[in-house]
Amino acid sequence: MKRLSEIKVGQFVEIVEFENSDIFIKLMEMGCIPGEIIKVEQKAPLGDPISISVVGYNLSLRLNEADHIFVKEIESLN
Repeated sequence: MKRLSEIKVGQFVEIVEFENSDIFIKLMEMGCIPGEIIKVEQKAPLGDPISISVVGYNLSLRLNEADHIFVKEIESLN
């Protein structure tokens, strides 16, 4: 398991769990729920923020937010 902040651009991952309960509700309202497949779309030139694709739209997250999301890498989208 890795933190979302460690994932490279272009990679697909599955959300596993959240470390911080303070951000949990905010992320759930935006479609970031355990089991959801997301793709890291872009990272800003200095690495913060990052843009992810989740449930059909792009979402920008600060690195400190992405640090609280644990994900697992996906072999393929089949």
